[in-house]
Amino acid sequence: MGIEEYGGGQGPQADVLVVTTNDAPGYRVEKVIGEVFGLTVRSRHLGSQIGAGLKSLVGGELKGFTKTLVETRNQAMERLVEQARARGANGVLAFRFDVTEAADAGTEVCAYGTAVVLARE
Repeated sequence: MGIEEYGGGQGPQADVLVVTTNDAPGYRVEKVIGEVFGLTVRSRHLGSQIGAGLKSLVGGELKGFTKTLVETRNQAMERLVEQARARGANGVLAFRFDVTEAADAGTEVCAYGTAVVLARE
């Protein structure tokens, strides 16, 4: 997995601006639509669990888990953007991720924020 595969987020031409801040410099909020979220739950497969168990004996990064978490976070964010777009938003403020274990079956990732309509100042 190359360094470019460890990240996420939006490309430069995104039609829905997603920021972790409570405002977006250069924009004003014209309308607050409300909370939006994207949720996904991923199970771990046996191979990665065995590999993680062996890796825990010697230490180091669990690359299989890292790859799965990156993919999962990206999918949750894509779903958040789809929901915001469907509700008429062109921005999401106060964007966050919440990650929890889902009943020992896998990892739940929720991307959430406040959908808004932004206008350039």
